[in-house]
Amino acid sequence: MAPVSPTSSSVVFRERVTPSAGWWIIALSLSAMTSLLALPLTPVGAALTPLVVGAAVVFWMLSLSTRITVTDDLFAAGRAHIERAHITGATAHDEEESFAQRGRLLDARAFLILRPWAKTVVRVEIDDPADPTPYWLVSTRRADELAAALDPARD
Repeated sequence: MAPVSPTSSSVVFRERVTPSAGWWIIALSLSAMTSLLALPLTPVGAALTPLVVGAAVVFWMLSLSTRITVTDDLFAAGRAHIERAHITGATAHDEEESFAQRGRLLDARAFLILRPWAKTVVRVEIDDPADPTPYWLVSTRRADELAAALDPARD
């Protein structure tokens, strides 16, 4: 898959869905607690272990961040992308509706880009004869803006 190039068409919407402050506090607190595991072995290990684990946790959490980009021609979420011509609609869902969309209302054929630190989702309807996926379900913190950017009537 080719990366989204903002020079090929104008960027309409851009968001990076990163872990919220609460997730960072929990992750870094747990990595700091690893010093207690190394303390009986060596004081130096107790000092170095949380630094190494903390660096690994930071790298891991940043790698889980999702970039969402909408241009005039393309919609990209994470490493996946689709031409806007195949998008027939987009619906923003609040937290309660998002919970249902991720659970009891989910179609097993749907393409999912879900992150636990983003409470809302956008359901992007797909009409591509070569792809059996009926829709994409994408976690975002700016659901209304993303749905508006993907609206086919906007073109």
